[in-house]
Amino acid sequence: MQEPTILIVEDHVKMADSISSGLEENGFKTEVAYDGFIGKRLTDAKEYDLIILDVNLPQINGYELCAMIRAKNPSVPVIMLTALGSTEDKLLGFDKGADDYIVKPFEFRELLARIKALLKRSIQETRNEQLLRIADLVIDLDSKSVRRGDTPIELTAKEFALLEYLVRNKGRVVSKADIAEKIWNINFDTGTNVIEVYVNFLRKKIDKNFPVKLIHTHIGMGYILKEM
Repeated sequence: MQEPTILIVEDHVKMADSISSGLEENGFKTEVAYDGFIGKRLTDAKEYDLIILDVNLPQINGYELCAMIRAKNPSVPVIMLTALGSTEDKLLGFDKGADDYIVKPFEFRELLARIKALLKRSIQETRNEQLLRIADLVIDLDSKSVRRGDTPIELTAKEFALLEYLVRNKGRVVSKADIAEKIWNINFDTGTNVIEVYVNFLRKKIDKNFPVKLIHTHIGMGYILKEM
């Protein structure tokens, strides 16, 4: 697994380098910016797994930079690291989009624990985004696998694409024309039954042996994926 990359935006050179060294000793990659302007340039240029921000930064302060980062990347974890420890300061940091707020002076092991907790949460959230669910049906977009409950279901590439499309539109009737355009990239030909054939393939695999049926036909309209 690739090491997470952490950006440290801190104008106190000795502290920034100390944090960087400590993190690298614990298996992280780091990059350092010593002012807010460079921090913004770096965050505009690439994605980081986590960002540590001082508040009192030259050029662009940490609150402003946090808001800029959030506008570009709503999900990257941000820890604000500052000597400003009042409740108002913390609330402002959270209001600007910080996930955590550590007041100086601090122990490195506390910072490390907070980083690990935020990265674990971030990885889990990213992982959940790759899973589509309805009832006990789960589609894993990374591994291209499907299961109902504990039962794995083998699908062809087209069956998988059709099922993914239906799940993404769960609760909504999708027409044969919609399916033809999205899955086969063609205009719907009323003389072909290819869509009915593939829907039947899916029904046999994900519905036939299960008490709760998920794929339903709306006659003259199309198909809908829903729990009865």
